[in-house]
This record gives sequence, C-alpha cells and structure tokens, in this order.
Amino acid sequence: MNLRVAFNLFTDALMALAALVFAAGVRFGRFDLPENWEAEQGVAAGTIFVGVTLFSSYLMEVHSLPKESRKREIFAACLQSGCAAFFLLSVLYYLDPSLMLGRGVLFFALGFFIIFQFAWYAISGIEARTVPFAQRVLILGTGDLACQLGGLITSQGGSFTLAGYLECGEGMPAATVHQSETFNSQVMPVEGDLLQTARNHRVSIIVVALAERRGVLPLQEMMRCKLNGIEIVDAPTFYEIVQGKLMLEEMTPSWIIFSSGFRRNALINVYKRCVDILLSVVGLLLAAPLFPLIALAIKLDSPGPLFFKQVRVGTGEKPFLLYKFRSMCQDAERNGAVWAAKNDARVTRVGKFLRNSRIDEIPQLYNVLKGEMSFIGPRPERPEFVENLKKDIYYYSKRHTIKPGLTGWAQVRYPYGATVEDAKEKLRYDLYYIKNLSFLLDTQIIFETVKVVLFGRGR
Repeated sequence: MNLRVAFNLFTDALMALAALVFAAGVRFGRFDLPENWEAEQGVAAGTIFVGVTLFSSYLMEVHSLPKESRKREIFAACLQSGCAAFFLLSVLYYLDPSLMLGRGVLFFALGFFIIFQFAWYAISGIEARTVPFAQRVLILGTGDLACQLGGLITSQGGSFTLAGYLECGEGMPAATVHQSETFNSQVMPVEGDLLQTARNHRVSIIVVALAERRGVLPLQEMMRCKLNGIEIVDAPTFYEIVQGKLMLEEMTPSWIIFSSGFRRNALINVYKRCVDILLSVVGLLLAAPLFPLIALAIKLDSPGPLFFKQVRVGTGEKPFLLYKFRSMCQDAERNGAVWAAKNDARVTRVGKFLRNSRIDEIPQLYNVLKGEMSFIGPRPERPEFVENLKKDIYYYSKRHTIKPGLTGWAQVRYPYGATVEDAKEKLRYDLYYIKNLSFLLDTQIIFETVKVVLFGRGR
C-alpha cells in the first residue's frame, strides 16, 4: 500500500469516527454510548461503521478522483459513497440487530461523514488529495528512460515528487519532446558529490535510469548514499512501485533472479488452495438458485447448448477444459479462432448481459474446485493464441508458472484487449501479480473485482 492510499484511509477513518461522535451528540445530547449498550458493543458498532464507510469510499473511488475534478463531481462521489454505506450497513443490521446504531444516529453519522469528506477533498483543494509527506525522487540519468520515469512521477503525483535529474555519463534524450525548458531546468548541477546533492535537495530515493551503466555508475558515491539512509532503486523496480506492473523492456533474467519477489512456498500454496475451495463452494451454492433462470434465458434467446466448453492453457502450459455459460451464438468460430472484442457481434442479447455482469463465468468455479484454475490468477488463454504470443512477447510463457484465475490483477486493471500490444500490457500486470503474490494483494483484487462487476469495467 502506497503512502497516498494509507494517508487517505487514515484521514477517512478519523472523519468517520468524528461523524459518529457528532451524531451521538446531536441524537442523545451527549457524546457517550446509549444507556443500554455495553462498551464492547459500542466498539464493535463503531468499528463496523468505520470499516463500511471506508469500503464504500474505496468502492466509489473517492480516493482516486482526478486532481482536476470539480466540486460537484467530488460531492457526487461522496454522496454515492454515503448511499452505498447506508445500504451495506442496513444489510449488516438486518443480520445482527444488536449492532444497530438507530436510524437517527445512522442518518446523522452518514450525513456528517459526507460533509466532512467533501470538505477535506474539495474545500481544502487539490493538495488535500495528495500526500503532504511525498518522497522526493532524484533520477540518475538524463536519457529517454530517465525522462519516461520523470514523466510518470509528474503526471501521477501522489506518493512521489520529482526533485530533478542528474546527468551521469550519457547524453540528453533523443526524442525532441523532452528537449524543453522545463526538462532542462530540472537537470541538477552536481553540488560536491552525489550524497551532498541529494541532501541539498532533500532527496529520499535515487532512481538509477541509465541505458549503459558500465564505466559511468558512481558506485562509491551511491554506496555512501545507501549507508546514509537514502534508498537506491533501479528503473524497473521504481516503475513497478509507481505503476503496479512490470517494465518488460528493462527486465533481465538477472533482475528476476535477484529480485525480492517471485517467491512461493508451501504455505502460500496451501493458502491459495484453501481459499479456492472455500470461495468456489460458497459461490456455487449461492449461484445454484439462479441456474434455472439463466438456463431458461439462454435457451429462449438463441439455439444451442447451455454451457460453452473450450480448451485453455493452464499451469505449466497444460491444457484443460474451461466451462462458461454460453454468451455467443452457436458456431461463433466456424471460421477459426479470433480474439474476443468488447462489442463482439457474435454475442447474443442475453449473452451481453451475462458478460457485463460476469455471470457467464460462474461455471468456472467448477474449474477452480477441480484445481485446474485458481480464484485469482492470470486469465486462461487459448492454445492457438499462446503459441503466437510466445513468439512475439518475451517472458510470455512465465505467466503459466501459476494457475490461471477467474479474476486477476490484469483483469481488474486493464480493459478489453484484442491485439498483441494488449496482451503485452496485460502480461506486465500478470507478472507483477506473480512477483508480489500475497494475501493483501489478493484481498485488493477481490475488492477491485467487486467494482468491476458493479460498474462493468475491466475484463
């Protein structure tokens, strides 16, 4: 989790607690628990309220609104977040009435939270949505790679700010777009040595972005910076931190071998399998009552089988038979295999709804239960496409080192794609997931999947 997200979550949690206290004061005339409540009950009710409001804000993307958002757009997002929180809390209170805040307290608390959140994100201005203690980054290099990283920092803001560039044995970028007064003003003069320069500009991270390091890398000066608390990272690592995907063009086998990720032990494998079994069983049980309605809708809409079966590539590039509810017309690929498109003409009317709601993928829970797929992992691709993509994209076969998933980091971060370039972009996310596989990342993907299903984004 980056500093911007952590800071926003912290401030929102404080605002939710403040809203709850103010609501109690307005409703009961005192800032205390109701007389019939125990202290433990109050803590549980408050924790649930804070947790649900944070989740609703995340769901409605209040934290990731563009910097240029107008106040009415921010208010609309905060209002939607409050409505979503009210719906979720109503469901929880129905399941456990003992935790109910009471209608008066709930309405006041959500109202205060919406007001506080809007004030923080809008009235305080754009800077309220950035981290005040963002880390200053010095980029070692002035070539095209350095400019690419500098552009990412400048465009995204958030946890990092660009301190400048430091020339180190390579010329200025070849692309004329970078030859601007702004770029030239960001190239720092060397002030003593590297450590002194970094200290003068309050730098906390130095990014090595040199196309050629041999003979030009100031190893001794960099070691002094490292020993004095300044973090040193290379370009692919920093790109991964900022973008949440891997920089395939700059990755080397040695970078993969010596990186801190790509580690999987028996504990992770057991955790993944237990979660897969639990989620697939629960999902199939919850979806079972819908199966007759789905079957009837598919049959009435178009002739053909209920289920769509297709060979896909699994772990270690072993083929398996994937199951889905049929969303295309019968014999949709009579002319051969083609990429699926977002507005595919072969999709039926019912199939369009099934795809947008992701209901067509429910039968894949059976593949998860069998162990052919995982709940979270790279998208399972067809053998015909895999063979071609392996020739066009280096490292493509590495995505098959883990089980394919019903959902995944690439599926929630990148939209529909039907080209080799799209497959390459998705591979950046797939390899990022394989490198950083963890319970926290899986939890984030599940939350993102909820947003994809509700708002129809991603793939």
